[in-house]
Amino acid sequence: MILSIFMMVFMFMGGSPQPGQQPNTIAMLMPLILIFFIMYFFMIRPQVKKQKAHQAMLQSLKKGDKIITTGGIYGKIVNIKDRSFVIQVSENTRIEITKNAVAAKQEKSNGGASNS
Repeated sequence: MILSIFMMVFMFMGGSPQPGQQPNTIAMLMPLILIFFIMYFFMIRPQVKKQKAHQAMLQSLKKGDKIITTGGIYGKIVNIKDRSFVIQVSENTRIEITKNAVAAKQEKSNGGASNS
């Protein structure tokens, strides 16, 4: 489908030049420009939106929030530092993790995790 779009644009912009004519530079660059825009809207833009949402979630975390780390560790934030969180994972176990290691904020429901 994309190939047919490129062919239509190429034909619309003048097709192949006649002998002795210069090729149309706009027609030559149009497929590259279209590929860039397609990649931007389908790959780059969604990733940037996802990063902004994750950064906003990290900024909204506070003491007492339950989180899940990228390694799959469930814990509760007990202290916030400049670049890290101290989380409590069990009664007497506290670990310090970087802020980027937080994957998600755990919702109020238990989510199927049990303390047995």
